[in-house]
Amino acid sequence: MNNTHASEPLLNDLLAARPSLKMDARDGLLFEGVPLHTIAASVGTPCWITGANTFRQRAKTLKQAFEAHKLNMHLHFAMKSQDHQAVLTVLHHCGYGVDIVSGGEMIRALRAGIQPEGVVFSGVGKSDEELRLAIEKNIRQINVESAEELFRLNNIAATCGKIARVALRVNPDVDAKTHDKISTGRAGDKFGIEHNQAIQLYAQGASLKNIHLVGLAVHLGSQMLTAEPFRKGYSRLADMVREIRSMGHSVESIDCGGGLGICYKNEIAPSPDMLAGVIAETLGDLDVELSLEPGRWLSAPSGILLSRVIETKAGSPSFIILDAAMNDLTRPAMYDSWHGIVPVAPTALSTPTAPWHVVGPVCESSDIFARARFLPENLKRGDLVALLDTGAYGSVMSSTYNSRPLATQVLIDNGKWAVIRQRQTIEELIASETVPEWLHSHHA
Repeated sequence: MNNTHASEPLLNDLLAARPSLKMDARDGLLFEGVPLHTIAASVGTPCWITGANTFRQRAKTLKQAFEAHKLNMHLHFAMKSQDHQAVLTVLHHCGYGVDIVSGGEMIRALRAGIQPEGVVFSGVGKSDEELRLAIEKNIRQINVESAEELFRLNNIAATCGKIARVALRVNPDVDAKTHDKISTGRAGDKFGIEHNQAIQLYAQGASLKNIHLVGLAVHLGSQMLTAEPFRKGYSRLADMVREIRSMGHSVESIDCGGGLGICYKNEIAPSPDMLAGVIAETLGDLDVELSLEPGRWLSAPSGILLSRVIETKAGSPSFIILDAAMNDLTRPAMYDSWHGIVPVAPTALSTPTAPWHVVGPVCESSDIFARARFLPENLKRGDLVALLDTGAYGSVMSSTYNSRPLATQVLIDNGKWAVIRQRQTIEELIASETVPEWLHSHHA
């Protein structure tokens, strides 16, 4: 390997940091022990691949971190990061509930066997229908984001003849020091109730007949890599709990949100032990029930996107054009995100490298996965590559832009693998469209 691009991890380093990936001298790149070339040969590309054991192992590691700090943490997977029924089933077996942000996600979760008491409903714009469904299903908690939503929810609960379990989502005005588009806890972000208004609203909410106010919730942002934003946010919440209690109101629970970052490139990613330690230090003495909504930390390393080279284009720069595109994986176009790219061929680690621009076929300049990425100089049409850490906000954000059908999804589990979503056909993509009768009879 002669990668001289100092800030980029070597292919060897990418693999060494990801225990679910291994380069086999004969079979090439393996994910959870399964040769990726065999999956590509069977179902084609692009193809999303999820590793069930990677999910299980990470779910267990997270749980153990809180147990080590003597914290009884209720864990709810943020399913907006990956909502497939098979994944929800795996996590349900691991004892996880879910954090949802829509009525559709609620129905998905319940269908996967998750009990209503394991469902927390977050999100800044819940419709009357969604809130009614949540009340009727008797879910664990609705995280309310405004005074207006709180009073609307009280009215809806009254018409249902039920009492809704509610936490107030606080905006603590803490900068998570992450990408602007995934920061959610600063003043001016659309999420939550300003912390200086939340205490007064809590007092009002405590007197509402059809609301059971159980506590506070916070979510600071995503892909957070240091302890400080967590410490600041949770400390502010702890102060609020003490103040609310001093006014004579009960606070039973705190929802700590999610946001724990992972290593995509060469970031120093925090361990779950860091987060558990901060929560124990800031909230551990409050005698409250604690919950957490991890998403990316569980799902991102559990998934890869398998793609094939359609064409290479020599020049300055030289391009690799893949059959995966921004309609499949939106994150690089939307967030300028970095994903490791590893060729599947067994010779990939021993071949001289060259800088390539790695792009997709969609008719947009932003359809680019990597710039000047050092990959084998002899990569050619037909070769397979794996885009790493795409299990979070990968398949769930896919679209059919450019009339490109949704890709196949595959689950690997203990050496077995199965298609868990068939590749969409063009016919299926068009099938729901209708042309008004009058256009059929109109001739220019």
